[in-house]
Amino acid sequence: MARRHDDMQASFTPSGFTPSWVDARARAMFQSLAMVHAPSLTTRSRLIWNLPNLLTYGRVLAVPAVTALLFWHTENWMRWLALAIFAAAAITDYFDGYLARAWQQQSTLGRMLDPIADKLLVAATLLMLVHAGTIQSWSIWAAIVILCREILVSGLREFLAELRVSVPVTALAKWKTTVQLVAIGFLIAGPAGEVVLPGTVSIGLWLLWIAAGLTIYTGWDYMQAGMKHVIDDAPFGDGGGSSP
Repeated sequence: MARRHDDMQASFTPSGFTPSWVDARARAMFQSLAMVHAPSLTTRSRLIWNLPNLLTYGRVLAVPAVTALLFWHTENWMRWLALAIFAAAAITDYFDGYLARAWQQQSTLGRMLDPIADKLLVAATLLMLVHAGTIQSWSIWAAIVILCREILVSGLREFLAELRVSVPVTALAKWKTTVQLVAIGFLIAGPAGEVVLPGTVSIGLWLLWIAAGLTIYTGWDYMQAGMKHVIDDAPFGDGGGSSP
């Protein structure tokens, strides 16, 4: 009975709480499993906190900073600071993807956050520029076109992702993004920029209209590419579901 009692006692091992009656082979298996799972957690942490993702996080954090400076701007330096933050965020839009590919640090989190960060930055800044009166009158329609296109393409991409269909970004779409960011940069400078470069706001508005035109063209391309899959894959008469 004493021996049986000793066999039923439990002991602590490096792999955790293990009964003493479990043989050495089982304990070795538990230890090997613990060693296998430890690196996976480390790898996951590295994927979350790698430099490309940190740049994307910074772009998300730039959104409230830029919007706050434009909302409460009372001095020219606030416009310049907003422009500096916006420009830095726009530059990271290129480097996060480039570094992720160059360093083999692509992650699902990064692929999800990257387009979200871009759209948050553009949409929030355009809304604040309308609020500040920098974008007004007919030019508001250019901002509306850009915002509607972003929502449309995002919804289309989400739907196509369920079908495992990817729509590649065209060269013209990249030019659209560049013109759009430059236009917003001029408009952020706004009245402060007029002191240094007269016509800053006018340049920004003209570029915004050009970006809106490119937005319509590239948006139509995306719609043509996406609707083919929507029509081919959707059952006839399906009314679809309601959004959550």
